[in-house]
Amino acid sequence: MYQEILNRAKSYEAETVRFLMDMVRIPAFSTKEKEVVLCIKHEMEAAGFDAVKIDALGNVIGKIGKGPRVIAFDAHVDTVYSGDMSLWDFDPFDAHVKDGKVWGRGTVDQKGGMASMLTAARIIKDFNLQEGFTLYFTGTVMEEDCDGLCWQYILNEDKIKPELVVITEPTNMNIYRGHRGRLEMQVQVKGISCHGSAPERGDNAIYKISRIALEIEKLHERLRVDDFLGKGSVCVTEVYFTGPSQCAVPDSARIHLDRRLTWGETEESAIAEVKEACELAGHPEAEIEVLSYAEQAYTGLVYPTKKYYPTWVTPSDSAWLKVAQAAYEKTLSRSPKIDKWTFSTNGVVISGMHHIPCLGLGPGNEVFAHAPNEATPIKHLTEAAAFYAALINELKL
Repeated sequence: MYQEILNRAKSYEAETVRFLMDMVRIPAFSTKEKEVVLCIKHEMEAAGFDAVKIDALGNVIGKIGKGPRVIAFDAHVDTVYSGDMSLWDFDPFDAHVKDGKVWGRGTVDQKGGMASMLTAARIIKDFNLQEGFTLYFTGTVMEEDCDGLCWQYILNEDKIKPELVVITEPTNMNIYRGHRGRLEMQVQVKGISCHGSAPERGDNAIYKISRIALEIEKLHERLRVDDFLGKGSVCVTEVYFTGPSQCAVPDSARIHLDRRLTWGETEESAIAEVKEACELAGHPEAEIEVLSYAEQAYTGLVYPTKKYYPTWVTPSDSAWLKVAQAAYEKTLSRSPKIDKWTFSTNGVVISGMHHIPCLGLGPGNEVFAHAPNEATPIKHLTEAAAFYAALINELKL
């Protein structure tokens, strides 16, 4: 059966590539995904899904089967912007095939995963592998702006509760089982403005925030290390200030912190460390704020959340991982590398918040995510589709 699944994936290869190029040609930035969602909905309907809907946040959700076991495959369908166009050798939305790859913005991160999922759904239906399962294929929105917000809505409002979610973010065709979490914070200090010709009359907020920033740099060096996920990190990524003019001492200043959380680090522990850094800088009065996300989806809905994205790991001895390895080896005739993402995914909510097991496998290499001249190998697209279908077959055994 596994060879038949792989052969069927190969027979669909041209369709997989065509669908991926269709999606790439539709710019779909966070909160602006409507047209690509409609494209995916049309493709799901054409593939004979049992049900297809677009929820109030704008996620497109296709369903196959009506069995008691619930499994989901997820791909976010928004992309980052193109960036500096001089770094691209072609129009980022001019999807094309060259050197055995599909080129264009989103081919790796992560419309390629969506294309492979749709092909997997066709294979599953061809071989009637959905018996005993309810399978969801989710094209999720706003992930680039706010990891996991889409799945907060799916779990809390759509009331879909899978026993396993396969995340199709790029893994270079390896199996991933976790990644560090993330926390966005701001640190703000107040000053007293005065004329810049006599700065001693005031209290310079930039000097205060600079001392704190230097303590944050030191904090990074002493953060926790995990054997699997690696070291936690913290970085000052933006600096702001206010003041009456360029000739005046600034009366407030703040910094934005990107905090990556390894295993064992939490929102509370991260805030406590920044508080200590402020004290070491001599400014215990500094205000620390965890930021919130409250942008409007393309549907018009605002679904606010705190910008805390918990760390998650699926254990190395997980039964889900054993099944995934078996499906991979039987289908692709090689052993996968078991690893982790460097970046963050919707797993922060699915597993990090709701403790639903997650595994990851996706076409493309994450080093090309958000980069110019983005491209994913066609072979990856086909093999990923075969793996997703084979995983369902293996779960039946």
